[in-house]
Amino acid sequence: MNIQKNHVVTLHYRLHEDHNGGELIEETFGGEPLSFIFGVGMMLPMFEENLESKVTGDTFSFILQPEDAYGEYEDDAVVELSIETFRGADGEIDRTQLVEGTPVNMQDQEGRMYSGVILEPKMESVVVDFNHPMSGRVLHFSGDILDIRPATESELDHGHVHPGGLEHD
Repeated sequence: MNIQKNHVVTLHYRLHEDHNGGELIEETFGGEPLSFIFGVGMMLPMFEENLESKVTGDTFSFILQPEDAYGEYEDDAVVELSIETFRGADGEIDRTQLVEGTPVNMQDQEGRMYSGVILEPKMESVVVDFNHPMSGRVLHFSGDILDIRPATESELDHGHVHPGGLEHD
């Protein structure tokens, strides 16, 4: 069976920066493999394009440029926000939470959610980077296709893979 839309793909992969000998960013070998529903927007489109039509037992190796992965790093996505932005529901500002490297989730006036990382806490403001952590990076994926099967109706309805294709409420 080959990889196609609405099929569950299970694979092991390694992700290096730039090329196979570059910095190892993450891998599933030695742990749980990655399972996802192909063609429903769970994965990067170019990641899926490079896997399409592969079969169980195939290996893969491909490079994604930033524009095909998480985009270029944008200096405009690094913003300095007033310290007042971090006032909690209790009216207090918990400065112990405003530490360099701390992830933050924020919502704009239209209800859109944004994830960022604190770069620099200051007395009257906080500098936050809203770029994706992988933005601006060339990504090299390599791995093995372990299994391919049609997704169940329940998996398609729920939008995620059920272990072994089993149903849940």
